[in-house]
Amino acid sequence: MDTEASRQPLGMDDERTGLMMVEVSNAMVRLYKELFGRGPTKAKTSYAGPDLLVSTLENSLTQAERKMAAVGDHQRLRDLRSYFQCISEVVEQITGRKVRAFVSGTDTENDVSAELFYLEPRS
Repeated sequence: MDTEASRQPLGMDDERTGLMMVEVSNAMVRLYKELFGRGPTKAKTSYAGPDLLVSTLENSLTQAERKMAAVGDHQRLRDLRSYFQCISEVVEQITGRKVRAFVSGTDTENDVSAELFYLEPRS
């Protein structure tokens, strides 16, 4: 059977998905910079299943936040970071899917953050 879909080059959906993941990562870097005054130097986004998007961001703590971490004020630093998390709308715009849940976490000792976006299933 020769259909339009079967004539598309292999990997076209993968390429679109890859470009979308880069776009989400770039948006996370921009948002971190806007929210915290410093963007991460390393960012990667990927699917961890059909409806879970994971963004991992490294080296994003500001100098003041690094000082907080150095004196062991990790919980207050995590609380401060989670207070500003309002990024689901950007992911919805890029993916075209509704975010049904958002989980954010930061390892303040190693300066690594994870943003988890649980997406509504595709219809």
